[in-house]
Amino acid sequence: MVRAVWNGVVIAESDATVKVEGNHYFPKASVRPEYLEASSHSTYCPWKGEASYYSLRVDGLRNENAAWYYADPSSEAARIRDHVAFWHGVRIEA
Repeated sequence: MVRAVWNGVVIAESDATVKVEGNHYFPKASVRPEYLEASSHSTYCPWKGEASYYSLRVDGLRNENAAWYYADPSSEAARIRDHVAFWHGVRIEA
């Protein structure tokens, strides 16, 4: 089981993460949506495509752009479609 934890709260938990470039991508269904806030931030990866972001809000604290996902990944990255990864202080526990 792999968990994503921030501010003392489990944001996501799954035994079916996909590891790409050292990051655990959690199936979207395993992420607790009540902690996610849509962000207008985006980035581009040459082989995965355009990443969109979420900020996290837990107990009144906000972690800006702490989660990302590829809504329409390239064919090479198709296995991370409908998955979310974390950074910016989010602890990944395996």
